[in-house]
Amino acid sequence: MVISVVIPVYGCKTSLKELYRRLVTSLEAITPSFEIILVNDACPQNSWEIIREIALNDIRVKGLDLSRNFGQIRAITAGLHHATGEWIVVMDCDLQDRPEEIHRLYSKAQEGWDVVFSRRTARKDKFLKRLSSKIFHALYGYFTGGAFDSTISNFSMCRRMVADNYKRMGDRNRAFILFIKWMGFKSAVIDVEHSERSSGRSSYTFTKQLRLACEIITTQSNKPLVISIKLGCAVTFVSFLYGLVVLYRYFFNGVSVPGWTSIIMSICFVGGIIIAEVGVLGLYIGYVFDQTKGRPLYIIRETVEFQTSKLGE
Repeated sequence: MVISVVIPVYGCKTSLKELYRRLVTSLEAITPSFEIILVNDACPQNSWEIIREIALNDIRVKGLDLSRNFGQIRAITAGLHHATGEWIVVMDCDLQDRPEEIHRLYSKAQEGWDVVFSRRTARKDKFLKRLSSKIFHALYGYFTGGAFDSTISNFSMCRRMVADNYKRMGDRNRAFILFIKWMGFKSAVIDVEHSERSSGRSSYTFTKQLRLACEIITTQSNKPLVISIKLGCAVTFVSFLYGLVVLYRYFFNGVSVPGWTSIIMSICFVGGIIIAEVGVLGLYIGYVFDQTKGRPLYIIRETVEFQTSKLGE
């Protein structure tokens, strides 16, 4: 198998047949040896019906139905575990990633690169989504000490050895592009055309993006803990200086200590800092707890291939 295309499916039922048609046309122009892996991440639109129909009529298509919604990254991981190609493409199902660009990714990879990322020069997302993406990558870069481009998407092509090493990672909270970059393989970036979403709207709300950002940052960096320690030390130092000022005024200027208001304000301020720091520490402990439980990243309810289906795998 030369090329495997892994596609997590959620919320784009009406675009699946068009996606399949354009993928086949694009891949046949590169090689006859390819496969398409469609991973249904418990799509509320029941996209599994369309995936079954496509897979049962084309030997080059595999369908994976997850038992519940595990999230895009884990759906991608499920697809990677079933991919057999020497080169593996990851892309979205909403046709914003254009199948016709796969040829350019493959051509660039043949120059000797292990990974080829796509950069959306004219991103067709809404302003708030573009803004939240920039904020997330800026924060992630600050907390991890790296530089990350918010215009680079999951749409990419990598060698099998890159995907195999990604699958070996035991992290429960993982970000596909960030982890691939962390591994350090030879990578290149090409500019691609980004299309309008064909139907529906993105399931990544601001709340989900914020939660994902917290998970990824706290599982990849200990800088929040360092910041909390520095903040605690700074508050202690400022409180000590204020105490010296109060004592000086009391003994040398005859100014009595006001008392209740300043004490209550100080207690509330320092108490808030302590609670915040305990919360940050609690996040790390929670992620350690989740990691040690050793639960699978995903569960497959059903797989479908050409004229065959298997239940309970």
